[in-house]
Amino acid sequence: MFTVYLVDDDANFLKALSRFLCEKGYVVRSFSSAQEFLAQHEPAIPGCAIFDLAMPGLNGLELQQVLVSGGWQRPIIFLSGRGNIAASVRAMKAGAVDFLTKPTRKNDLLQAISRAELVDTQIRRSNAEFAAAQAKINSLTPREREVLTHVLAGRLNKQIAGDLGTVEKTIKFHRGHVMHKLGVRTVIDLVRLAEKAGISVAEF
Repeated sequence: MFTVYLVDDDANFLKALSRFLCEKGYVVRSFSSAQEFLAQHEPAIPGCAIFDLAMPGLNGLELQQVLVSGGWQRPIIFLSGRGNIAASVRAMKAGAVDFLTKPTRKNDLLQAISRAELVDTQIRRSNAEFAAAQAKINSLTPREREVLTHVLAGRLNKQIAGDLGTVEKTIKFHRGHVMHKLGVRTVIDLVRLAEKAGISVAEF
């Protein structure tokens, strides 16, 4: 279930928006301050956040920066009555999905939430692929990992054997084990898996 986190110090607005989004089928969690949101935010739950811009304590932009700095990839929509070009540019550069001003059309808000839902799905899929690829890479022995780095660098078995001070037959054996453990059949697939695990071929 997709959850919408609302953070706004206007109690009446928060109540009205919560009711509207609940009627549209969203799970809604509302907070009157950035501090309250941070204390109860659950990054593992699929969803997006809608922040007011001007709030006591941490404002919306500062709250966004806390999430970004903490590595929390929560899609954010700004909905503020005090928006300006500089603030909207800063928010979008930091990864905000949209920046809307109050009063906003309900359809515009729903469209922004739909975009945020797509972004959240993509982020979670990418993170899952990263974790799976990392787990496969971590299953390799130190020697297999060493062979992997040479294969990714485009080295031939004979060249790898020379670099590692062993014979080509041994490298073929290790290379076969690497491909089998990682569940790939070609070097191209190997490169793709390495990139999903955050390993760049350019590193070698």
